[in-house]
Amino acid sequence: MAVWDDVVGQERVRAQLSAAARDADLRVTAEARGEQSSDASKMTHAWLFTGPPGSGRSTAARAFAAALQCVSPDRALGGEPGCGFCDGCHTALVGTHADVDVIRTDLLSIGVKETRELVRRAQLSPAGRRWQVIILEDADRLTEGAGNVLLKAVEEPAPRTVWLLCAPSLEDVLPTIRSRCRHLTLRTPPVAAVADVLIRRDGIEPDVAAAAARATQGHIGRARRLATDERARARRATVLKLPLRVEDIGGCLKAAQELIDAAAEDAKQVAEEVDVKETEDLKAALGAGAGGRMPRGTAGAMKELEDRQKRRKTRSQRDSLDLALTDLTGFYRDVLALQMGSEVALANDDVRDALDRIARASTPEGTLRRIEAVVACRQALDSNVAPLLAVEAMAVALRAG
Repeated sequence: MAVWDDVVGQERVRAQLSAAARDADLRVTAEARGEQSSDASKMTHAWLFTGPPGSGRSTAARAFAAALQCVSPDRALGGEPGCGFCDGCHTALVGTHADVDVIRTDLLSIGVKETRELVRRAQLSPAGRRWQVIILEDADRLTEGAGNVLLKAVEEPAPRTVWLLCAPSLEDVLPTIRSRCRHLTLRTPPVAAVADVLIRRDGIEPDVAAAAARATQGHIGRARRLATDERARARRATVLKLPLRVEDIGGCLKAAQELIDAAAEDAKQVAEEVDVKETEDLKAALGAGAGGRMPRGTAGAMKELEDRQKRRKTRSQRDSLDLALTDLTGFYRDVLALQMGSEVALANDDVRDALDRIARASTPEGTLRRIEAVVACRQALDSNVAPLLAVEAMAVALRAG
């Protein structure tokens, strides 16, 4: 299976990356023979993958990284780099290749300290004599200072270093950085293509896969989670009941509190899976004695870990809340489609009774105002407004219509 098979619904992007990987392979081969490589190459040292959530930005970047590391003997016979089976492709895809670094953050931002370490690693020569590939999945989370640190490395990269940056849009990346990258814009994959991936790669039943792909409107990661995680399905069902519960102020406030509590519980579950192991591993590394007593001088390291875990929990809670608001936006989008008599497929057809009820009780203008209220809530959360205050304001606006 070629590395491009998971790049769903992005034929144009796949063609561009495949051509660049082919030129990159020719350059490596020519330099190994002491020959001059062609100047008319489709390969470049910095790429910026943009697209809406779920479009597969990081998946495309990983596939490209694997193709750059492909060592299949079929290449000498005219085969395309990115076979998916050779050692270079396999290790790059599973995250164990020595020359492929995948950087993601579970915090709210990426700071200067982490970026300097990343830039230092990018200056190293590739161990495998092909390419040193740095995949920065959350380029939009770089602070301004971190972006300036990265700029120098992107401007003057090492000869065999390739930067693959991922962000939701061009505007999320510093102009000075994006001007030095080749841009690739991904689109939301078709629902049918996402369902096909869930069936083919995850062994999910066709009807379940189709329902999950439709409910998440083509978001690959969310569709996989919805199809495989009972808790995710339960949380979505709770969110989609909210429009029916905002008939009075008391209902608004109660629904808002329950939404916040659900996001906090989700973040807590994520933290419990990671925090305990991290803490125990650090204690062992620092030489904790019998009874868990820590040696002198290690309190700072433990405090730094606790602060990091706290920031991660905050981001997990915001991500869970944002996911709920996305589902809520999809609900009102379906309501608007019914009110306008559109023949577009409904994302939330499993709650058709609730959609019909809200559609009959309101007008298209009111539905648009409700969608704007959800968008305003997301923007308020991005501006660090207290989550409960932002969600309560949204719930009251949903009641007003």
